[in-house]
Amino acid sequence: MSSPDHAAPSGAAAQPATSTPTSAGDLPAGVRQPLAAVDLVAFACELFAFFTLAFWGFAGWPFPWNIGMGLGLPIVAILLWALFVSPRAVLRVHPFIRAVIELLVFAAATVAWWSMGQPWVGLVFAVIAVTAGVIAGRRRFA
Repeated sequence: MSSPDHAAPSGAAAQPATSTPTSAGDLPAGVRQPLAAVDLVAFACELFAFFTLAFWGFAGWPFPWNIGMGLGLPIVAILLWALFVSPRAVLRVHPFIRAVIELLVFAAATVAWWSMGQPWVGLVFAVIAVTAGVIAGRRRFA
């Protein structure tokens, strides 16, 4: 025979077995939202921007400057991305500041293509990067 002392507490039966998180802040520690296609496109745009800045630095400047610019421009862009824009950013800033920094990196890559005489590459990149950034940014707030 069982006694009432061995029964489950009444509060345990009332709690749901699983709860569905409503936002990224409701997820348990160490768990992230699954990646979407737009996240991969945004990441590819960041990598393309870093490559563009390196290429422009090495190809668009005369000899003594090309080494410094070819190494320095992508390093500065990567540092900005890691500090402010990355999903695991070192410094948490207002989402508007985060978007401005991301836009500055994309604008620098666009200007680099324009200065190398490839305005269509810069324009196509700008449209894709800004569209992916806006969609990814809106997903973060949903």
